[in-house]
Amino acid sequence: MSEIIRFGVIGCGLMGREFASVVSRWCHLEDVHFKPEIVGVCDTNAEALGWFDHHLPKLKVKTTNYKELLESEEIDAIYCAVPHFLHKDIYIDIIKAGKHLLGEKPFGMNSEDNAEIMKVIRMHPEVIVRCSSEFPFFPGAYQIIKWVNENRFGKIIDVEAGFYHSSDLNPNKAINWKRKIETNGEYGCMGDLGLHVVHLPFRFGWKPNSVRALLSNIVTERPDKRGDLVPCETWDNAILACDVKAEGQKFPMILSMKRIAPGHANTWFIKVRGTVFSAEFSTKNPKQVSYLSYSQGGDQAWQIVDVPYKSAYQTITGGIFEFGFSDSILQMWAAFCDEIIHKDDMKQPLYCATPSEAELSHKLFTAALESNKTSNNILLDTKEVVH
Repeated sequence: MSEIIRFGVIGCGLMGREFASVVSRWCHLEDVHFKPEIVGVCDTNAEALGWFDHHLPKLKVKTTNYKELLESEEIDAIYCAVPHFLHKDIYIDIIKAGKHLLGEKPFGMNSEDNAEIMKVIRMHPEVIVRCSSEFPFFPGAYQIIKWVNENRFGKIIDVEAGFYHSSDLNPNKAINWKRKIETNGEYGCMGDLGLHVVHLPFRFGWKPNSVRALLSNIVTERPDKRGDLVPCETWDNAILACDVKAEGQKFPMILSMKRIAPGHANTWFIKVRGTVFSAEFSTKNPKQVSYLSYSQGGDQAWQIVDVPYKSAYQTITGGIFEFGFSDSILQMWAAFCDEIIHKDDMKQPLYCATPSEAELSHKLFTAALESNKTSNNILLDTKEVVH
């Protein structure tokens, strides 16, 4: 018998609907004895609730006021996907209400908001709080995680990680909240894409000691709903050159977040190069992982192999089939629900992105803003923070 986790959803847009899809295909997972059930939804746009009402007939709470979800004894946990400027107040209220939280990045519009969220998280250790980041659950990324944990790479030469979009290449794309500082924050693309990029490097203990940032605002005006051109204020692209010191090693790490990367619809990648082993994975080619194994004086030949359909949690899908975005979302949600039920005794070791990883990303992105402004290399305070 599966243990049911009753969820409320705050923010009924794209990612809220993705979660509803996950719930409906939970039977895709095998040998899990827990299950999410969406019993409440909230959006300030009442029309957005209609989709959930149609597809989730067991809804008990439908509201435009998120506090009604927090007051409901029918709800154990919350998924929150709202614009960045709303994170601080809503996330804090969720945690204080004792509801477990999977929230969207970046956990606050700026470092000040994030500090207030972190203060409340530390006051409520009984609440499981995690940040949405699904790409490490792709089989190719999962394989690289195993190789890093096995210390396969030898001395690290360098690391690259990035996340690329391309739709903003169209200057006629209407402006939205992500292009306005008042709603997105000054981080721009770093706040929207950055946690996805740093998730694995931070999980591996590869924390930047310094950063030199190059930020670009490429399309400076976009049409509003009336068709009038208005300022497009936030950074479209960011390239961060970081200096990492970890486990007696020192190496460069290049992190890139681009909303304007021609030809890339939704490309996440990581590349790790070492003296005895190197590996690369990109969602551009989701079935493949590339690696190079080197012995002294031997050949240096990259190999490209198809990785089987295998991630953190076993599914009904055969290993010969292709893994996709919706599968990574399912795996991430399985990890979050697993942690709610089993705490430190999860069925497998890959847990979702943590508040401490989000907190470190704020330190990095704040330093990146200063670096871009001054054209200087900025040192970071990367002291240990809570798990």
